[in-house]
Amino acid sequence: MANTATPAARRKARHYAMQALYQWQMAGSSLIDIDAEFCTDNDMKNVDVEYFRELLHEAPKMLGELEECFEPHLQDRALKELDPVTESLLRMSTYELKNRLDVPYKVVINEAVALAKKFGATDSHKFINGVLDRTAATLRAIEVQSGRKS
Repeated sequence: MANTATPAARRKARHYAMQALYQWQMAGSSLIDIDAEFCTDNDMKNVDVEYFRELLHEAPKMLGELEECFEPHLQDRALKELDPVTESLLRMSTYELKNRLDVPYKVVINEAVALAKKFGATDSHKFINGVLDRTAATLRAIEVQSGRKS
């Protein structure tokens, strides 16, 4: 089996994970059913399926903790005012910032912005970029500071 941990395979894993988390949030289906549906209905050959499953199953386990990380950075918005795509992206990306230190924070933010441009409301990518940038400065202070110096 090919190494599916390439950047492109991770990008596809995030793409499907965001859609799956959105579906979970909107329909309330079980994560196991959503996982099976996505793996059946989509060509997962070039997807980092392990990463997809990690994001899909682990982020919902930590919802409160993840929201506590990004909620202070929402500026003038309340958590309940976020649209479901933005909420799914912030949860998934905050999970990555908090738990996947092997993924550079800039990659997490860039991937979330790209997904927001594709699936989110007009200009939601700018909002997501700002929230995640401030969240990263809190969760990954040393990495962010060293990135700004170089």
